[in-house]
Amino acid sequence: MGDVAGRDGKKQKIRNMVLSMAVVIPVAWLSYLFIPHDAGKNPVRTIGYQVELNAARRAAPYAVAAPEGLGEGWRATSVRYEPQSKMGSVWHLGFLDPQTQYVGIEQSNGSPAVFLDDATQQAEKTDKTVQAGGLTWQRYEGSRYNALVHEGSGVTTVVTGTASLERLTEMAAALKVEKTQSPEGTPSASAAPSATPAG
Repeated sequence: MGDVAGRDGKKQKIRNMVLSMAVVIPVAWLSYLFIPHDAGKNPVRTIGYQVELNAARRAAPYAVAAPEGLGEGWRATSVRYEPQSKMGSVWHLGFLDPQTQYVGIEQSNGSPAVFLDDATQQAEKTDKTVQAGGLTWQRYEGSRYNALVHEGSGVTTVVTGTASLERLTEMAAALKVEKTQSPEGTPSASAAPSATPAG
């Protein structure tokens, strides 16, 4: 009698498990169908940065760099201006290149040694240089980022990231450095693309 009760109990458990699965599987399938899960789409959001750029060019004590005339496929993904930080007045503008590799524009009027270590992710200075936008850029190479660095009068400009040297050079060549009228109404000097980023 006990054996019969035990077998019935096991059958009941199996039946309950099958019924539960019959409910759960269709719900899971519907969730899969209706919840976005396209791994092919890049989750990084493209942003506009003109407002932040204009504000930085008024506020920064140096001519601020941003690209003009980049080819198709470049997407801006991050922007910020910090008027006061441990690395001085810092401008940052980040992009993904057409191969979805990162390229960042970093500028600071603080200590170049501290700033470069941070901006290049501890990349090392090499004896190689690149000509771009009428300027000579020092090449830095590292395990995480490579970088092109131009040290002007009072400001260090860095083009850095995971992108190829070709893409970093393309960005450096596209940079326009400019200082616009200050909020107080005092005109400030502008710099052409081929001028020193310090303005």
